[in-house]
Amino acid sequence: MTLAWALAVLSLLPLLDAQSPTCTNITGTITNATLDQLSGKWFYIASAYRNPEYKKMASDIHAAFFYFDTNYTEDMFPFREYTTFGEQCNYTSEYLTIHRENGTLSRYENGREHFAYLMLPKDLKIFMLAASPGDKQNMGLSFYADKPEVTQEQMEQFYEDLRCMGMDKSEVMYTDEKKASAERSGGAPLRDRCQLLEKQHDEERKKGSEGSKPDTASD
Repeated sequence: MTLAWALAVLSLLPLLDAQSPTCTNITGTITNATLDQLSGKWFYIASAYRNPEYKKMASDIHAAFFYFDTNYTEDMFPFREYTTFGEQCNYTSEYLTIHRENGTLSRYENGREHFAYLMLPKDLKIFMLAASPGDKQNMGLSFYADKPEVTQEQMEQFYEDLRCMGMDKSEVMYTDEKKASAERSGGAPLRDRCQLLEKQHDEERKKGSEGSKPDTASD
């Protein structure tokens, strides 16, 4: 499973209980406006998982960023992710399923469908995904932002929503931007390797788009 998106199996138990006005509620319905808000580039900042499998995987992430591409016509979300893990920059391209009616996103992995509840704070530059929020043994919360570094206020929102779920700040695992930038594999920083791969993919998509255009040149 792609690490930055490690999700526990969907719980059918009660959802988040907003214990204070500052708690972020789970998104009730995903609309086209929601997709517009999510479209673009995002950075994985931190997470807290109680499921041992996902906790272990999340702890191994050095850094990650990904793209959501808007798709209004189908309940599928094109998803591209770059993750620094171990000695490699790993790239994943796939589709997430959008469940508009209950505010969840899902993906298939190893024959199972994994779900996450979307949480959109008032700050449009961050969002969170909640895994099994009603299951105290397997619940989790992951935090994303439009920049690799967040403000103190944004981080405090994540901590507050952890508290609302019944989790503690001490359970949080953070990405290590400095390690991802400085660690070398074959002489190249891993963060730079992901940026170079991202640039290569962007150029390939641009060439593909230009190649698909009709030739309007006259004789």
